[in-house]
Amino acid sequence: MEQNGNGQKQLQIELKEETAQGVYSNLAMITHSSSEFVMDFISILPGMAKAQVKSRVIMSPEHAKRLLMALQDNIAKYEKAFGIIEMKGQKGTYIPPMSDFHGEA
Repeated sequence: MEQNGNGQKQLQIELKEETAQGVYSNLAMITHSSSEFVMDFISILPGMAKAQVKSRVIMSPEHAKRLLMALQDNIAKYEKAFGIIEMKGQKGTYIPPMSDFHGEA
């Protein structure tokens, strides 16, 4: 960490080129244990019988809650600037049953 002009420590974050390109996901599966949350980001394509996990993020419960709060804040700012995000059901889109899901982490 480095200190800025005000004596505060600043964290420098490196973003590698291959990571900066990002990964597309249109489905997320979240599981948890007493010590961690596991988030699998999945890409499912229309007409395909198989979906592929593109990225897995594992974090502590405290960090998961911080992520939730950050997403709520950013969604509120987005909706203030661009309007309410509509949650429309899409025909032909498979949504796995959540009550019967038994994922492995």
